[in-house]
Amino acid sequence: MSRDTATKIAHQARSVTVAVIISRVLGLVREQVLAMLLGAGREMDAFVVAYRIPNLLRDLFAEGALGMAFTKVFSATREREAPEAAFRAASEVITVFGCLILSIVVLGEILAPVLVHLLAPAFRHFPGKFTLTVHLTRIMWPFLWFISLSALAAGMLNALGIFFWPALSSALFNLTSVLLGGGLYLFFGHLGWPGVMGFALGVLCGGLVQLSFNLPFLLRRGFRFRPRLNHRSPAVRETLKLMGPSVLGLSAVQLNIFINTYFATSCGEGAVSWLAYAFRLMYVPLGLFGVGLSLALLPEASRRAARGDYETLRRTFSSSLLVGLGLSVPSAVGLATLAEPIVRLIFEHGRFRPEDTLHTAQALRIFALGLPFYSVTKVSVPIFYALGNTAIPAGASFLSVGVNLITILLTLSYLNFKAVALGTALALIFQACFLGGILELRIKDLFPGRFWVGLLKIILSAGTMGILALALQKNLPVLPLILLCALLFLGLIRILGPEEALYFWKRLRP
Repeated sequence: MSRDTATKIAHQARSVTVAVIISRVLGLVREQVLAMLLGAGREMDAFVVAYRIPNLLRDLFAEGALGMAFTKVFSATREREAPEAAFRAASEVITVFGCLILSIVVLGEILAPVLVHLLAPAFRHFPGKFTLTVHLTRIMWPFLWFISLSALAAGMLNALGIFFWPALSSALFNLTSVLLGGGLYLFFGHLGWPGVMGFALGVLCGGLVQLSFNLPFLLRRGFRFRPRLNHRSPAVRETLKLMGPSVLGLSAVQLNIFINTYFATSCGEGAVSWLAYAFRLMYVPLGLFGVGLSLALLPEASRRAARGDYETLRRTFSSSLLVGLGLSVPSAVGLATLAEPIVRLIFEHGRFRPEDTLHTAQALRIFALGLPFYSVTKVSVPIFYALGNTAIPAGASFLSVGVNLITILLTLSYLNFKAVALGTALALIFQACFLGGILELRIKDLFPGRFWVGLLKIILSAGTMGILALALQKNLPVLPLILLCALLFLGLIRILGPEEALYFWKRLRP
């Protein structure tokens, strides 16, 4: 039973993973275009900060508290009542939160200079940089409304058992932003305007395309949106109740981002860009396990918890965690050992210089330390949600803020921008250990001996792969070397186990 459930989750996660990998690859293409045209200087720094401002709330309303809370409410309503009741609840939630987020967008347009000053006050020291960042922020800010509604639509589709298409919608966002943004960059440059404004408009239109793509799939399943401004409806109240502690927790995540951006902007021209490029590279393996496992695990875990089937929930958690670690551990080892050749291959073109490659690779190696622990968090948080406990993940997030801030303050004078990467990595490590420890106290035998043996085998196989990468990185081009290392890791896992580490690579039946 537990193996079938874990296999089902892995299969669903794999369908999400295929779509997310497409999105991540297109995201890398977008970053390549940005690196080639903007490099790692004034315009790119301004674009990163301006894009980050709506993203602070995007994580809150899209991939974060609202999306996960609404998925649970919609799934539970369908389980207890008729589909029509779930669709009616969805209309109520979409209306109430759509109006709320629209109000935030209007307020953000007015307060854009204040927001930029709070996040990047050091930009005032560079002529024109602060003003440019304000303009870019105002262009991209409405993106928050489109992407938040898209997250609600994706949550409904996930609850209906549709994972691939909503995950693919983010790929269309990246495709739109890079094609339209690149075209407008050239057009605006011809007119004598800042070309980076074209990329900002590309982001805005990409959000609209992502939302529009999800709607036909809901229509086919019978959903018809009817405005219902009822903030007292059970669905809205339950969503708010689940969101409350999560908003606090995700506010801590956004506080971490604020801290990182604030200190990075004080580390000189290009520091914000180096960290952004490095994190974009780490974002590719994050898509391998983080989004897919989290989205696939939440509805299944919610159903098991609603039925009181904690034995299956327990075994499913440990198996799902091995699936994530089987992807994240070798990814971290690969990024750490091959950081410089990977950055050089992807970004060192046009205005992106060799010194930019060096600095970006340094940040990437440090970020990679937290990658396996991120997978632990992404598997642990849906379990807390399924159990109706969102306060503990919130508390873990706030504690991780302290770890991040203390690390940066203690190391900034020695490590410069690398202190920001180190603070992020250590915060991820702490958060994962805290959540895993609390879950073990709440659900006994959550980490059985079989899990630890499987983890040891994953580490041994990834370590062997890393030794090969170090030995051959000067003799082989980076792409064939990555393929060879991946084949070695999968071969060792096939021999040693655990079988969960191969779930993504097997031909699975639903």
